[in-house]
Amino acid sequence: MAAAEENSSLFLIFILTMIALPLVPYTIMRLCRAANVKAKTIHCRCSGCHRSGKYRKSIYKRISNFSTCSNLTILLLWIVMIFLVYYIKHVSREVQVFEPYSILGLESGASESDIKKSYRRLSIQYHPDKNPDPEAHKYFVEFISKAYQALTDPVSRENYEKYGHPDGRQGMQMGIALPKFLLNMDGASGGIMLLGIVGLCILLPLMIAVIYLSRSSKYTGNYVMHQTLSTYYYFMKPSLAPSKVMDVFIKAAEYMEMPVRRSDDEPLQKLFVAVRSELNLDLKNIRTEQAKFWKQHPSLVKMELLIQAHLTGESFALTPALLKDYRHMLELAPRLLDELVKIALLPRSPHGFGWLRPAIGVIELSQNIIQAVPLSARKASGGNSEGIAPFLQLPHFTETVVKKIARKKIRSFQEFCDMPVEERATLLTQVAGLSDEGAQDVELVLEMIPSIEVDIKCETEGEEGIQEGDVVTMYAWVSLHRRNGLTAALPHAPSFPFHKEENFWLLLADAASNEVWLSQKVSFMDETTAITAASKAIQETQEALGASAKEIGIAVREAVDRVKKGSRLVMGKFQAPAEGTHNLTSFCLCDAWIGCDTKTSLKLKVLKRSRAGTRGHVAEEGPVAEDGIEEEEEEEEEEYDDYESEYSDDEEDEKSKGKGKVANGVAHQKANSDIDSGSDD
Repeated sequence: MAAAEENSSLFLIFILTMIALPLVPYTIMRLCRAANVKAKTIHCRCSGCHRSGKYRKSIYKRISNFSTCSNLTILLLWIVMIFLVYYIKHVSREVQVFEPYSILGLESGASESDIKKSYRRLSIQYHPDKNPDPEAHKYFVEFISKAYQALTDPVSRENYEKYGHPDGRQGMQMGIALPKFLLNMDGASGGIMLLGIVGLCILLPLMIAVIYLSRSSKYTGNYVMHQTLSTYYYFMKPSLAPSKVMDVFIKAAEYMEMPVRRSDDEPLQKLFVAVRSELNLDLKNIRTEQAKFWKQHPSLVKMELLIQAHLTGESFALTPALLKDYRHMLELAPRLLDELVKIALLPRSPHGFGWLRPAIGVIELSQNIIQAVPLSARKASGGNSEGIAPFLQLPHFTETVVKKIARKKIRSFQEFCDMPVEERATLLTQVAGLSDEGAQDVELVLEMIPSIEVDIKCETEGEEGIQEGDVVTMYAWVSLHRRNGLTAALPHAPSFPFHKEENFWLLLADAASNEVWLSQKVSFMDETTAITAASKAIQETQEALGASAKEIGIAVREAVDRVKKGSRLVMGKFQAPAEGTHNLTSFCLCDAWIGCDTKTSLKLKVLKRSRAGTRGHVAEEGPVAEDGIEEEEEEEEEEYDDYESEYSDDEEDEKSKGKGKVANGVAHQKANSDIDSGSDD
């Protein structure tokens, strides 16, 4: 009996161990991740974001957020673990060590007369002739009689005193961590057990593997369908204008699979009338254009109309069925746009560079979708080269409000942001007609808008100057500042119903040739990861240069301090092109805000390759000074007409050219200016 109970407890301990090994570390990981996410949720406090409800923490929402399949599974496993611990502890109490004195109710070393008295007393209570209970008989035979024998028989007492058991030395007992019913199986039980083992150990893992392989063959690691990537790759062109990016974006397989119902026809017809001005239709041939539009695939028509409904604020008129599709479309949009940017940046040119124009067009589309601003708002109007799109992302702002502000000579969004707080409040309340609460909402959003500073340089590690064919390393420190002092924050996006983090794309490109030499996605949400990455990169670079341990430590500490102050280190390598001076531009583009993008001009001078492996040197005074003069002259003449946004003109570009300090492979800029990219059709 004791052996069977011991085997059962061993089996329970085995099960407890198998559950605890993965469950405990996974729970700790989930708790740390939840704490990290909680620290991230620094969102906009304006009334629009509050009314959106996506940040509201009601009891129902908290329960629904917790009541996920994984969370309920974790909770159930912890309940099972607690029950197993309690049961094992209870069983271990029942399996007691053989103690004859305790069984007879005596203290250790009792006399033989006391032993006999206690035995007679217990015999009256448990002897089969006195007590017919089977349990009493079992206890009398297995415990009382054996305890009396161990203490009265000389041989048994000697064995007990020497070996702890009246029968003498006991052999080592091996327990099997299996339940009792498995050790006492007959033929039928054995067959059932065999089927259970086959189902649990073979069929279940096989089913999981089949489901996983079927899903992985359809989706990428970012939960985007492989068919979507193939479609994006096919339709991506180097001359893709920003107005045409929408046509490629809506061709995603996820969107094509969404159902098109007959009941959607009438609501979509009404929606078409409401957003017709945003569809780039030729007004001279409006009937032909409308017929051509409706001849497209029904899913394409539906997706484009739903997106335009979001951009123009017409989603309130959607039916419940269309509203469900609308929310699903917006939920998928960030990851699809992210993959579309990566497709545009894939090395395709003969030199292995990506394409600048479509990449910027996709990021601009992402900005408009997150902020729910029409694409037409990017068109230059009323002397405003950057359009009114940056203004429309502010709460309570409409085209009428922007026109009223423009009468006070406020032509650009940057001028509006640079105004003193008191003057801006007066402008909003007295000129624009906003209430005090509305003006306060505008100030809260302006405090959230990031200002980007880029400090970038290109060099060949351990060498002076850059020669043809060298492996050039780009070092870029991207710093983020907000008026409210925050670094990590969620953007103001009251019309976007899902959480969206800020992401920035740093592109080192040759705008004249539409080539992106280097690209990297930058996030300011996870400081710990950024510190680890920057420390490792700086340490490896310093070790490659042969720096001492002290110098490496100083460099790493400086990098960590910069990260804690709101900077991120971006590093990349590329092969130096042919000899000559190359005019590059670094773009830092946000995928969530309109009007906070920056660009920095960078002049890269490549020397001719020296013979016999010797390296040429750039003079420290003469040539560099001449380069600076030549650069200033060329900056005045440079134009980026071919790769400016089709919704912008050249005024903003000319303003931004003089802001950066540029040297040979080194550039530094601190600005908060809107980037307009791409070119007219």
